[in-house]
This record gives sequence, C-alpha cells and structure tokens, in this order.
Amino acid sequence: MSVTIRPYRRGGWEVDIHVVAPDGMREVRERKRAPVSSRSAASRWAEGRERVLFERLMKPPQDNAPPKEVPTLREFASRFINGHARANRQKPSGVAAKEMILRVHLMPALGHKKLDAIKSEDVQHLKSRLSTKAAKTVNNILTVLNVLLKKAVDWDVIDHMPCAVTLLPVPKTSMSFYDFDEYERLVAATSSVDATAHLIVLLGGEAGLRCGEMIALEWRDVDLGKRQICVQRSDWNGQVTTPKGGRLRYVPLTIRLAAAFRDHRHLRSPNVLSQDDGQPLTRQMVQYRVLRASRRAKLSQDGVHILRHTFCSHLAMRGAPPRAIQELAGHRELGMTQRYMHLSQAALDSAIRLLDQPFSVQSFGDILETGRVSEGKFNG
Repeated sequence: MSVTIRPYRRGGWEVDIHVVAPDGMREVRERKRAPVSSRSAASRWAEGRERVLFERLMKPPQDNAPPKEVPTLREFASRFINGHARANRQKPSGVAAKEMILRVHLMPALGHKKLDAIKSEDVQHLKSRLSTKAAKTVNNILTVLNVLLKKAVDWDVIDHMPCAVTLLPVPKTSMSFYDFDEYERLVAATSSVDATAHLIVLLGGEAGLRCGEMIALEWRDVDLGKRQICVQRSDWNGQVTTPKGGRLRYVPLTIRLAAAFRDHRHLRSPNVLSQDDGQPLTRQMVQYRVLRASRRAKLSQDGVHILRHTFCSHLAMRGAPPRAIQELAGHRELGMTQRYMHLSQAALDSAIRLLDQPFSVQSFGDILETGRVSEGKFNG
C-alpha cells in the first residue's frame, strides 16, 4: 500500500492511493483531490481513505447487491452546474459559459452516454468533431468535461475517472494592441462619435478597465481630488459582481482621463456610463461606440478589450515594472502580465536601425604605471 500527496498548481492537494491485497492478486488505485487545505490534513485524510479502500478490497463481493445507477451526462449536467458552479459562487459569466459548453458541445456528442461509459476514444472523437475550433476553445470544452467527471467521482456517482482528458497544445501568442500612433488616432476619432465614446476609449486605454468594469463604474468610485478611481465591481448582463481578479484595485488617472471625467459629469445616474434616461449602458452599446471610433480612425482592429491590451503594452513599452502593471491591470498571476512584455513593430524597427549606424571606437587611453609594490610597500 502506498499514499502519495502532490500539490496542485492553484492550491490544494491531490492524493494518490494504491492498495494491494495480501495475496497480490487484487489491487485498487484512487487519485482525487483532498477536501482539506493543509498537507498534514491531506495526509490524515488519505490514510483514512486508504483504510476504506483496503476494507472494500478485502470484503467479498455480494452478488445480490444492486448495481449503482449511473446517470448519463445529460442527466448529470444540471446537478454539476448547481452543485459545483453555482454552489462555489462562480461568476455569472463563468456559469453561463459552462451551460453553453454543455448545451452546444458536450450534450450533442456525449449526452446520451452514461458517465462511466465515456472512454478515452470518445474524447478523441469529440476533439475531431471540434476540429474547426481554435485550440483554446477546444481546451475550454475539454476542461468542463474533465471537471464534470472529477466531480462525479468526488460525489461517488462513479467509482473512478472513466477516461483520460488530454488538452491540446496551445502556442503562446502576444496580445494584439494599438501602437502609440494608432491609439492617438482612435482617441481623436471619438470626437466625431460622442463624449461617452471618448471616455470609454480612455478608460480602456489609459486605465485598463474591462468592459464590465466600465459599465459598473460609479461616480463614488471616482476621486478627482486624489486623481484616482477604485475598480471594485463588474457588470455582466445586469448582474454586478467583483472584478475578474476577485479583488478591488486603485488606478491613478492620467491628466487626459481626469479631464474627461470632469467634462462627462452628470447627475442622471450613479453610474458613470449611462443612457439619457439614467439606465446603465449595455455591453453592446459600449462595443458599438468603440467600433464606430475604430472605423473612423481607419484601424484594422477593433473591440473594447484591445484597449486593455493597449494599456498594458504601452506601460511595458515605456519601462513600467511588471509588478506595477500587474497591480494596475488587476492580474491574479504575474504570468499573465508577462504576455504584455513586448514591443510594437515600430520599436522593433528602431532597434534594428541601431545596426545601420556606423560603429565608433571609443578610446580609453593608455594604462600608465604609477607605482609598484616592493616588499609590501607602495612606492610612488
């Protein structure tokens, strides 16, 4: 018998229990997440689980025991959403994404299969079915399937993982962003849209706010005296939650953004971005304003989130430390911030132009003997 405890990358502990009968003819192995937080507690839990598995292995099977009724994926889906995603208070956008993946991808392909009948070959067939999708999209779908099956094991719906779920390799790519000239053209183009579009572009490009954070921003979060804003809420289809990183952050204002706040000041709503009747803007309204401005600026890329990429990239290109960018952007992990540590094509061209410059040899002069050491003494 053996017990191995491994840390998960994002916290928690995995226990790997291997139990062999004394005659060596029967064995059972179980790998699952320990429902405790510390390593010592995980070790105690694993030892108890090891005893349970050993007793189960040594107990002779009962022929008259009724077989466990295993639900199909379609029957288990709602239990998974309610008992895992909603019970753990995941963000509404995350719950909706899981529901969409189940409805659009997993149920049509595997919904009729019992959970313990989903084999590794079925997973490979699912990958083939998703061959037109991006690798990251396929991995999101596979991750939902993997977590669903692991929860079924944790809740004793099935005895063990019935298959292996291997993710696709995803190449690391740099984030798209506007260079300095493109961004200034976009800011200038907002004057032909409206004042709200101007503020939206500055909130994304000079404060790094996500679309939902812009919509949920209230005037009480704006401190023009200290010239900073507090980002502590995010809106998703009318549901207000915490920001994506799970914590609030303070972002100092640029001179241009502070002036835009003063010009945009109104009393019709507590929300900074609102319609004429005081109702908050929707995501579609925010996205449409950015789209109009980008088209008038004749930019090939558009979208609200590229403004956030631009914010992080411009900070990196101007020499801001990665840790500072992480705090301002609200990234949970520094690894996400590192994806923005790149340069624009213009900056790369400038670096190559250094090779075109003539090389000048710097003369350092001759080294002169100013003295010598003799018998442990300096002679001048």
